Amino acid sequence: MNRLGRCLASRILSATARLLPPDLAPWARAMARELDEIEGDGTAMRYAAGCVGAVLCLAIAARARSSWAAARSFLFPPTPSTWSLPTMNDILTRPRLLGLLCGAGAVGMGIAYMVAAGAPPRYLFVNLAALVLGALTWLALGRAAASRLSGAGSAIILLAAMLMLTALFGVATEGASRWVSVGAVNLQVSLILLPAMLVLYARRPDAVGTAGTIAAAVALAAQPDRAMAGVLLAGLLALVAATRSRLAMAATGASLLAFGWTLLTPDALPAMPYVDQILYTAFDVHPLAGAAVAVGAAALLLPAAIGASRGAGDRQVLLAFGGCWAAVVLAAALGNYPTPLVGYGGSAVLGYLLSVALLPSGARQTADSRAPGAHRVVDRDGDQAGAELRVPHPA
Repeated sequence: MNRLGRCLASRILSATARLLPPDLAPWARAMARELDEIEGDGTAMRYAAGCVGAVLCLAIAARARSSWAAARSFLFPPTPSTWSLPTMNDILTRPRLLGLLCGAGAVGMGIAYMVAAGAPPRYLFVNLAALVLGALTWLALGRAAASRLSGAGSAIILLAAMLMLTALFGVATEGASRWVSVGAVNLQVSLILLPAMLVLYARRPDAVGTAGTIAAAVALAAQPDRAMAGVLLAGLLALVAATRSRLAMAATGASLLAFGWTLLTPDALPAMPYVDQILYTAFDVHPLAGAAVAVGAAALLLPAAIGASRGAGDRQVLLAFGGCWAAVVLAAALGNYPTPLVGYGGSAVLGYLLSVALLPSGARQTADSRAPGAHRVVDRDGDQAGAELRVPHPA
């Protein structure tokens, strides 16, 4: 018998056996013993080839099971009680989840409007791609956003620096420098980053975050971007109303000056089809198209309105988020500014879902046996929120 063929078959089996999961290791020894009993190089090589196919199928199945288990654990973290599908009440008390659903619904309504209005197919693809990318960001930030973020001040400084770089080196149109070019798509950086910045700052308005927020106001004035300067002001006013923080008041003062500066600067950008003024023009297409646009724009505010009214936790964060996106919608109604999510433009889709990803997951109360008369607030994902709700001890 030609030892070369037998040696080659043995080497193939040895290399392939390394792909087997640990619990199937005895299969490797069984295949090697079976090979020893086979006569003829051709038969041995055919047997080795069959073993390779079988091992690959087993390895792929094992990896798929492991990946699905990891994905299921990530998407649906175990709770202290038996896991079950979220009810409507669960959704309404979980601003992050509600925000994702509202964002997806608004994008869907906007696509329905654009189809009815005869928008180019590329516009539909851009909004869908932004929705997918934003949803992936929502998933990636899930565990971090479920608990209080640390070091948010440095993140705000970084985002403010990106806004300033856009003002200095971004794509300029009619004297305004608000965009960066990514292939054939121009992205409005402030519409992506500013809502997330406001949510981060509302979580922990510290001195570093205040400095970053003031720098962001300066960057918006330099661009200039009247609408987003007003958005920054609206979000900070909502935060001040909720917290009375002196640092937030200082940031609000700076944003007020920046907004005033943009009012002195002419904003001559014309309305773009399927982007600006569609809260009105959609009704010219069809009453149902106009209704879809109006409902989709209003849905963006539901996470803040419902979450704050139901006490979902971090009320100041929800109010800042709500003030921010209410101002975005109002700017679209008053001037030639992008209509968020229901109009063409991936920037608003990314910005909305990024800011939604940083919202509170929602809280519920469970008894803490270590502290009589107290209940600890536990995040829906199972993380402790770090605060206790004192209740009167029963007499």
